[in-house]
Amino acid sequence: MLYYLFKYLQELGVPGSGLFNYISFRSGMAVITSLLITMIFGKRFINYMRRRQIGESVRDLYLDGQKQKTGTPTMGGIMIIAAIVIPVLLFAELSNTYILLLLFTTIWLGGVGFADDYIKVFRKNKDGLNSRTKLAAQIFLGVAIGLSIYLSPDILVRENPVITTPEDVEQFIEEDGLEDINYTPNDVKSLKTTLPFVKDNEFDYSKIAFFIDSNKYPWVGWVIFIGIVTFIITAVSNGANMTDGLDGLASGTSAVSAATLLVFAYLSGNAIFSQYLKIMYLPGIGELVVFSSAFIGATIGFLWYNAYPAQIFMGDTGSLTIGGIIAVIAILVRKELLIPIFCGIFLIENISVMAQVWYFKRTLKKYGCGMHLFLMAPLHHHYQKKGIPEPKIVARFIIVAIILAVISVITLKIR
Repeated sequence: MLYYLFKYLQELGVPGSGLFNYISFRSGMAVITSLLITMIFGKRFINYMRRRQIGESVRDLYLDGQKQKTGTPTMGGIMIIAAIVIPVLLFAELSNTYILLLLFTTIWLGGVGFADDYIKVFRKNKDGLNSRTKLAAQIFLGVAIGLSIYLSPDILVRENPVITTPEDVEQFIEEDGLEDINYTPNDVKSLKTTLPFVKDNEFDYSKIAFFIDSNKYPWVGWVIFIGIVTFIITAVSNGANMTDGLDGLASGTSAVSAATLLVFAYLSGNAIFSQYLKIMYLPGIGELVVFSSAFIGATIGFLWYNAYPAQIFMGDTGSLTIGGIIAVIAILVRKELLIPIFCGIFLIENISVMAQVWYFKRTLKKYGCGMHLFLMAPLHHHYQKKGIPEPKIVARFIIVAIILAVISVITLKIR
């Protein structure tokens, strides 16, 4: 909203209003605003939830130290959602299709998570929302995002580099030897994504159906793409939900993942940087820097109250939402195949649960007595059972997340 106001003021010649043309300025303002929203209004929200006795009824009471967390206010994801949506509405270009898709993702998964928390807290049903209903909602979102990418005329890939001045041409010829490149921009619909660690780091999803003529049946590739998008959104959303088990763990690791995606969005939305790094240039994607900044501010601001000992939990309202947001941004910037790296904590947590279940069932069938691969799953509880203090586990997981984030960024050059 402020973006359009200051754009109008610029047309009137008001000094300083041109600042809002710069993504760097608007993203900085988004971070500050989201931090202020969570830190200033967070305490009031927590006190309100305590007065209404809206808290966790049971939270892993069989773990040492967890009993004291019973009654801690939950549904703190409302704080995160508000701290994302308000700055985005204020500072982002709301006509941008990428921004609209992420706002829809935030509200949709926030609603699903809220329904889950509402059933747990108010109806005293610890199972929450029916798992099939939750899965159906995630699948709907995945299909909606995939179809939007397919149908929207604004979501395109620019195949040829954008050179703005003769000096740019000379620079690229001198540095990269690009004498024979056609410099005429060509924005097209594309099923290409980034494939890490290979020289030609672009992969076309239509090649999965290599036995079908993609020129004759182009829709086949898009059906595959929509299916992959749906799987990724569901998996990452549930992965964030699994990670939300210790104070500050989900919010801290999510902030690191969002910072990684901010870098990808900025580079992919900049014609010069994308050409220098030889990555896809995505017109309009730079606006996601503003959204990612608001996301980082919201998760870090929430960490102010969620760090050990937590004064509030995000609940499924927050965990499902932040996981879904990370997945959708990764898909939009064409970096979804890097998710196992920069979202490695989510992946490990998910794998630990699946491995635990698989091993228990296998030993039960083979020996008549089920055994555990870990002391407890997800993995963070395994270390908790080993007697490692909760803050130390969280700090170490965040350090690992930072290492994985750095590896993800340098894959742009390691091929």
